Amino acid sequence: MESLDKFDLAILQELQADGRLTNAELAQRVGLSAAPCWRRVRALEESGFIKGYRAEIDRHKIGLGVLAFVRVDTERVTHEATRKLEDAIRKMPEVVACHYISGTGTFELQVVAQDLNGFSAFARQQLMSLPNVKDLHTSFSLGEVKASHALPLGHLALKK
Repeated sequence: MESLDKFDLAILQELQADGRLTNAELAQRVGLSAAPCWRRVRALEESGFIKGYRAEIDRHKIGLGVLAFVRVDTERVTHEATRKLEDAIRKMPEVVACHYISGTGTFELQVVAQDLNGFSAFARQQLMSLPNVKDLHTSFSLGEVKASHALPLGHLALKK
């Protein structure tokens, strides 16, 4: 599958909004019958456009009231040192996102914790113990304005 048509885009849009739609509901919403819709969804999955399905959990409801953005500065940027740091970060469930960044710093982490004391202990005991870490710079979320995992698809429709 190399290009997406209007039905594929509609399927992606609908599934981003509600990944629990039945095939019949999805087919009705995008204007297809059930069998062609199912085949298109499978093709989108197999070609990697759809990476998976998951529940979106309210972090506050499960007691994770702190969201921190942590910029990690490293001692040196070598392939081996970076690989070891990446491997260690991937193993930390408190780190919910990690990006290799340009500019000042090497990585930007999103870290969740129950409270400030919990974050402080995690930062001192875990983050500062990571291989090759020189310094941490932390900012805390004071409130969410927008949090969405849905990606914009409008630019794909314009290509047609």
